Amino acid sequence: MQCPARWRRLARRHLLMAAMVLGGCASYGPKPLPTQPDLAVVAPGAAPQAPAAAGGRAAGPARGLDVNDIATAAVLRNPDLKLARDAAGLAQAQAFAAGLLPDPQLSLTRDFPSNGGPANVSAFNLGLSYDITALLVRPALSAAAQAQERQARLDLLWQEWQVISRARTLFVALVAQRQLAGVLEGERALLATQYERSLAAQRQGNMTQTAAMQQLAALQDIGRRVNETQRQIEKIRQDLNALLGLAPDVRLELKGDGSARPITPAAVQAALHRLPQCRPDLLALQAGYQGQEERLRGAILAQFPSLSIGITRARDTSNLYSSGFGITINLPIFNRNRGAIAVQTATRQQLYDAYQNRLNAAHGDTQRLLADRELLQQQLVQVRRGATGLEQALQLAQPAFDAGNLDLLSYGSLRTALLNKRAEALALSQSVAEADVALQTLVGCGDADVTSQSPQSAETTP
Repeated sequence: MQCPARWRRLARRHLLMAAMVLGGCASYGPKPLPTQPDLAVVAPGAAPQAPAAAGGRAAGPARGLDVNDIATAAVLRNPDLKLARDAAGLAQAQAFAAGLLPDPQLSLTRDFPSNGGPANVSAFNLGLSYDITALLVRPALSAAAQAQERQARLDLLWQEWQVISRARTLFVALVAQRQLAGVLEGERALLATQYERSLAAQRQGNMTQTAAMQQLAALQDIGRRVNETQRQIEKIRQDLNALLGLAPDVRLELKGDGSARPITPAAVQAALHRLPQCRPDLLALQAGYQGQEERLRGAILAQFPSLSIGITRARDTSNLYSSGFGITINLPIFNRNRGAIAVQTATRQQLYDAYQNRLNAAHGDTQRLLADRELLQQQLVQVRRGATGLEQALQLAQPAFDAGNLDLLSYGSLRTALLNKRAEALALSQSVAEADVALQTLVGCGDADVTSQSPQSAETTP
């Protein structure tokens, strides 16, 4: 029977070993879920104590926010980008985990004799082993994880570009709709004044009831268009607030029209040839493909016999000590990791085709958008020319209408045609500006790349 002193020494060794193992462990701390929304109630750049705007909690800074301010705020505040940054952080943690060395394995067994003589002692077997195969495949798995981390960062960058593009598009649409609302409000005010005069003339017997009803119908129609435009403005404003992570009742003060420098089709065509080195989503797919190459290489390395070596120290019940070593080899007879190699090979082909499809779509979408933009510009020139002609005709018709030499129906038709042309010109201008924003995103470069031939870094936002 062992003496108590030996038991105490053995217990101390076990406690010391446990303390060494647990000393570097992480500790757990709970993180409760939120119970309240965290939407911002202050516009970007506005002080928290800023007075509330009409119908909203807080307005923007006194100078207003231009399209670049809105784009910057979208990158900093967008809720979806928060999740994308979390995904990038997860990929970084996975790359860190893949780069860690595998831990050795320690085994300990104790046997206590239940019968025998007084010379018998308890037996033990202590072993320390290490998986050599894990070291062989570690470089490939670590490289794959690093490529995955780069892919996550590039996916985040591409998503930021998409958010910037969406913010600029909403800015352009909101400004254009507000301009249209201004034109319609001006026309409604003019028609309302004319209708009041018509009622007065009708009471005096100088105008027929039919003519007055025609003006009332025109006034009601323009009121309908004003209401539709106001609903569209409110929808765009709410979409922009959601994109910026703002509360729905925050109202932004905008300045400028959001238009970028004119697009140069020749520069866009030149930028198309640099897409694989410029656009973040293509760079992300390249990183993912490189990571898959490493995973395939790791699967091929894993087909070789797995090897684990270790050393042992033992004592039997007769108090005989022995030392030795052990080797464990997995015999590659049936499996040989062929299934994993087939899966990784098929995955590589899938990623290859996905990259090719994305590259084809980038070229095709850009060419289609260039053609659409050219057509929009041609139509805009024609519409503006038509609006100029109608303005000149209205200037000539105004004296005749005031003198009673032009009937109300002809005069009203001329004003309605001019209003429609102005609204059409505003819609086409909005479409051209939105096409410019989309082109700057599709070619994966900044404004300078589509307006000149200067090179641009792939890390620059559009």
